[in-house]
Amino acid sequence: MIKKTPSYAIRLFTIVSILLLLMSCTSSKKSDTLVIGLSLPTQRQERWVRDKETMEAYAAEKGVKVLVQISDEDARMQANQVENLLTQGIDVLVIAPHDSKAAATLVDQAHREGVKVISYDRLILECDVDLYLSFDNVEVGRIQGQYITKTVPQGDYVILSGAPTDNNAKLFKQGAMELIQPLIDNGAIKVVLEQAVDNWEPKNSLRLMEQALTKANNKIDAVLAPNDGTAGGAIEALATQGLAGKVPITGQDAQVDAAIRIVKGTQSMTVFKDTRKLGKAAVDAAILMAKGEFPDTKGKTVNNGKFDVKSQLLTPVEVTKENIDEVLIESGYLKKEEVYRK
Repeated sequence: MIKKTPSYAIRLFTIVSILLLLMSCTSSKKSDTLVIGLSLPTQRQERWVRDKETMEAYAAEKGVKVLVQISDEDARMQANQVENLLTQGIDVLVIAPHDSKAAATLVDQAHREGVKVISYDRLILECDVDLYLSFDNVEVGRIQGQYITKTVPQGDYVILSGAPTDNNAKLFKQGAMELIQPLIDNGAIKVVLEQAVDNWEPKNSLRLMEQALTKANNKIDAVLAPNDGTAGGAIEALATQGLAGKVPITGQDAQVDAAIRIVKGTQSMTVFKDTRKLGKAAVDAAILMAKGEFPDTKGKTVNNGKFDVKSQLLTPVEVTKENIDEVLIESGYLKKEEVYRK
């Protein structure tokens, strides 16, 4: 039996330590492929399905891998999913927060891991997020407000806004009320009901619209709906009372079902935000940031309650029955056979 001296043990320990270190370095080494972590709030709305599909397809063209997590409108689930993405060695995190305030901790966590964060479509509040990529959301609201007040300059209004957890909802309403509030102040517009729609759910806007119709004995002259889903719920309530198509109502996102309603005359308008451009811009920005570079924001910033976040803001477009073919169909965003169903 060989007697193991202390020096022998030390040499053996050193050799084993080196081997373990080499194995660790080999297993933890990232591949040359850039990896983007993508955290989205839902796939229940058509526009978020399009965002996901666009980014995955465009990333594949660029030779970039995308790891996707869907939180299903649950802030705690989104937090757990982001933690999981960070353990997988992502280079950049793109997150559309369910809860704009709660997601601040996720930005801090990513930064501790050396990962840059893009706040996608919805602004993450009160943190040092690296980039905000969205549309001019105050302008979205202005487009809605301008349309509805021009169409119905006086009368009884229902004013719906988006989920309280979504900072975009605040911006949409801010823009719309720039046009509506002066008419409220001078007495031209009477507000029958003004309410946020939890989680943007159509079933919630349906319930609120039913309450408004009961309260006003069906005398509603106009509805400010923040997006197409909430518009759909409100229109369902109007249809029950034989009022669908008789009460002007706004929307947003240019979803297929909304386009069909616009053609049929039950929804008055929508706001088109070309998520194909937004999704591609996110991938391009992530690639630059992973290389230590930064996209050109042309000096634009949006304050998130802590500082002015460098921002890329795309331009929204009003869509009505008059320009729906040009804006949505000729651009390839929607197919004619989808919109003009028999």
